[in-house]
Amino acid sequence: MSVTLVVPGPLRDLTGGRSTVGLEVDHVTVGQAFEALRAELPALYDRIFTEQRELRPHINVFVDAADIRWSGGLDTPIDGSSEVVILPSVSGG
Repeated sequence: MSVTLVVPGPLRDLTGGRSTVGLEVDHVTVGQAFEALRAELPALYDRIFTEQRELRPHINVFVDAADIRWSGGLDTPIDGSSEVVILPSVSGG
């Protein structure tokens, strides 16, 4: 199954400038999609995850319009038509 990962501008230097990355996954969870990313683009994976394989605190991940924090975390199911969106936190004042 192919899953589309949407990459924000600040991380596109790690994808060769691409705004999306197609990932082939055997199963259908966000975590498994990121494991495929780890194999294909390890530098991008390292900017998203800590050394303990946890999402970095300033990174948000959405499957379509749903924040994975409220839909199962890395166990959130995805299908072939889903987009997995990486969105860095924005803060300030």
